[in-house]
Parts: sequence; structure tokens; C-alpha cells
Amino acid sequence: MIDLELICRETRKITIEVGAFIKAQQNKINSDVIETKGTHDFVTFVDKTAETKIIESLKPLIPEAGFIAEEGTETLIGSVYNWIIDPLDGTTNYINGFSPFAISIALKREDKIVLGVVYEISLNECFYSWENAPAYLNNKTISVSNTPTLETSLVGTGFPYRNFDRLDNYMDLLKHLCINSQGVRRLGSAATDLSYVACGRFDAFYEYALEPWDVAAGAFIVQQAGGHVCDFHSGDNYIFGQEIIASNSLNFAEIKACIQEFMLK
Repeated sequence: MIDLELICRETRKITIEVGAFIKAQQNKINSDVIETKGTHDFVTFVDKTAETKIIESLKPLIPEAGFIAEEGTETLIGSVYNWIIDPLDGTTNYINGFSPFAISIALKREDKIVLGVVYEISLNECFYSWENAPAYLNNKTISVSNTPTLETSLVGTGFPYRNFDRLDNYMDLLKHLCINSQGVRRLGSAATDLSYVACGRFDAFYEYALEPWDVAAGAFIVQQAGGHVCDFHSGDNYIFGQEIIASNSLNFAEIKACIQEFMLK
């Protein structure tokens, strides 16, 4: 059995080193180096180079592990262990000089996430945990909030940038939350949003049309911090199912019921 605490420590070092590279390259971004992967979906040489750096640094930690990475620079799939990597979550923020933007790395053992690291680069904040451990932010333990109701909750979300088939439902839900919660925020980085639920800055988060690398690490950290995570149907297909709800244990049922009322019409 591998030492997950040691692996997590080394993974944190990798995110900080690669994060420094990403930050240093930000003033070199212009329209000449931005590629379009799809509608409102951008990638730069920084995303691709950062992913390569992360993968090459992770390979010695678990030589038999495979990779599920956003930019597809490595396609080997492991039989037991697989890293799930987003080298730059929040690329649109990054290329426009906004924050947050983050590196997200999760380790999956068979069908279970057992380690997660999210490094929010602009604030130098590293959120992390591993199996049977608390959740941490920069070496201090964190936990989800104790906000008991939707009415008193600050809710994070992400605006859909593709798959607009559910946009009307989403906008109806957003209107309802604007009226019936403490407020709604959209940061532009799902990995950061989930980390903010884990440390209690957000009381809940929801989004659809997401990819595994957007949520795998952050969702795991939320759970290790005492929170709950599910898909819109109350199931556990939130990593590969492209939809997620995350919140604390007190408001979870109410938040989930509210989102289901609008998004499962």
C-alpha cells in the first residue's frame, strides 16, 4: 500500500512549483497564443506545458499510475491508480487577468478518490487531503460551514459555457437563489469553488456541464472537511456525470431539494 500522506506532500510541492510557472507566464498571454477548443472554451501553451510538467513530476511517485488529464498530453490509463488533472482550472480568468485560477490534482484508486490537491495560485492557497485524513488549507485543518438553511447560505455556482439545453432551468434556479439565499457568487473555477465550500467560505456549490478534472479533487476535499457531495439525482455520479451539488451537512437536504426542483424538470 502506498503512503498517501507522503504522496500528498509531494503532490503539493508539484502544484506550487508548477503554479509559479503559470503565474510567471501570465503577462505573456495574448490573442496569438490562445486556442479555442470549443464554444467559450480556451487553452494556451501554459495549460499544455503545465500539464506536461505535472505529469512528468507525478510519474515517479506511483510509476504504475495512469492519467486522466484535461489537455490529453498523456493518455495512459492505469489498472488501479489514475491521476485526474486540471493543469489550469479557470483559463478564461487567467487569460483576462482575473482570479481565481487553480491547479487541481486527484488520485483515484480503482473507483474511489483517495487524494486531492487544489492549489489556487493567485492567493497561494493550497487545499488538500488524503484518505482517512482531515482537510487542510496551508497546513491548517479546515471544515465546512455550520450554516443551517438556504436562506442564510452563500452559494457558489458556475455559468454554463456550453450545453445550453438546460439554461432556462438554470436561470430560473439562479433567480430563485438570488431571492431566497444570502447571495450567489460565480468565480470561474469549479475547483476553487469546491475548496471554498470545504473551508466554509461558501455554504454550498452547484454546477452542471463539468468534467472530471474540474471536480474530482475539490469534491474529495469537501467530503474530508465534513461536507456532502452528490449529483443532481442524489447519486454519486458527480465526477463523471457532469453535475454536482456540494454543501455542509446541515443545509444539504434543503439545497439539494431546491436544485432538483428546477434542474430536474
